[in-house]
Amino acid sequence: MNTQFLVNIVYILAAITFILGFKLMSNPLHAKRGNILSAIGMAAAIIATLLLPDIRYLAWVGGGAAVGFAIGALLAYRTPMTGMPQMVGLLNGFGGLASLLVAAAEYNVTTAPSIFHSFIIVLTAFIGAVTFSGSVIAWAKLEERFISGKAVVFKGQQLVNIGILAAILLGSLWFAGAADTEMGMSLFIGVALLSLLMGILLVIPIGGADMPVVICLLNSYSGMAACASGFLINNSLLIVAGALVGASGIILTLIMCKAMNRSVANVFLGGFGSGASGSAADVVGEIKPVSAEDAYLLLEAAASVVFVPGYGMAVSQAQHTVRELAEQLEKNGAEVSFAIHPVAGRMPGHMNVLLAEANVSYDQMVEMDNINPTMPTVDVCMVIGANDVVNPAAEEDKNSPLWGMPIIKSHEARTVIVLKRSMGKGFAGVENPLFFKNNTRMLFGDAKASIQSLVNEFKSAQG
Repeated sequence: MNTQFLVNIVYILAAITFILGFKLMSNPLHAKRGNILSAIGMAAAIIATLLLPDIRYLAWVGGGAAVGFAIGALLAYRTPMTGMPQMVGLLNGFGGLASLLVAAAEYNVTTAPSIFHSFIIVLTAFIGAVTFSGSVIAWAKLEERFISGKAVVFKGQQLVNIGILAAILLGSLWFAGAADTEMGMSLFIGVALLSLLMGILLVIPIGGADMPVVICLLNSYSGMAACASGFLINNSLLIVAGALVGASGIILTLIMCKAMNRSVANVFLGGFGSGASGSAADVVGEIKPVSAEDAYLLLEAAASVVFVPGYGMAVSQAQHTVRELAEQLEKNGAEVSFAIHPVAGRMPGHMNVLLAEANVSYDQMVEMDNINPTMPTVDVCMVIGANDVVNPAAEEDKNSPLWGMPIIKSHEARTVIVLKRSMGKGFAGVENPLFFKNNTRMLFGDAKASIQSLVNEFKSAQG
């Protein structure tokens, strides 16, 4: 039994762990187990690959792996839950950069490559470069570092994009037929640089509420880049792993778009925040502030309470205090649930992860489509740092950029308590009429501090 045969067996088993891991991660109860199983499969595949006779310079490989492991562990340890979308975006970029480097290395070591092999090289470089630069820009926009989180647009932007894409296509075709000539290296570098620019230009016009979709799509790109790398170096497991990531990323992108009533093309051609100033309709009503003491009286009398978490809860790290308030409400006899919008936060599942971290029962997390029919019977709906996902303009104002986007119908509850620091607009930059409705009360301040005040009120009343 030769080494290659053993490695292939390990690859098959690793591929099975990836598939089972994806299946387990589809359920929050088993997601952690699925993640661990997939990690074990990947570790086994890496070790098996290092046993291949073609692998040389193991000291360099081991040193690189050690440095990568240390950086990854440090990032995972130091990144707060609020920073997970940014880290996911950055890691997508690293995957793209790895594929770009693989393409460059393969071109450097291959003599007289065929037209097909040359095309795969340049295709891998293109996908990898777009993924890398696009993901770095997504990270910077989410982190609001070096670039504004809002959309960045300029006149003739789409024409520029089309021109660059045409140049990349022509350069790639030219490279495929001239890879082994003196022009080959120049063409490869030119295509790579234009692809990096393309990734930047694709993401800078994306603003506000569309960022979860972009994160999903870039995740898919990183998978496709890995898949192309697998074809390039003839590694079956890399092809399988890349295809799984690419396909799941596309599916998640489509789910996110459906949750926002938008298409992928609509996201990239007209993202929220690209010049929309909000609803054209005048907001009618007045703000009704409420104190923590008065909010407590509303909650104390409630038989049913629904929490709608948003990015504001993540920023204030209020999830543990929210869970404590939910426990106090249950002790008081109230039925408590958490309404989860698919795009709440800045990446898919953001709110689920935060609440799970705080040991909120999965049974209490209710999806939007299931909670909406019951909302008119809810005594108090508490909106914690959410904005766009509860904005009734999506149903009431055809001129709003949010028109048609499915929302959690918090405004239909008997009483709505909105926790916000200020009257600032949400990530989409759109005014929210919910804040001005007759049944809405605004509890201003840091969400964690405000909820802690409510918890203290319950504890004081209990003696």
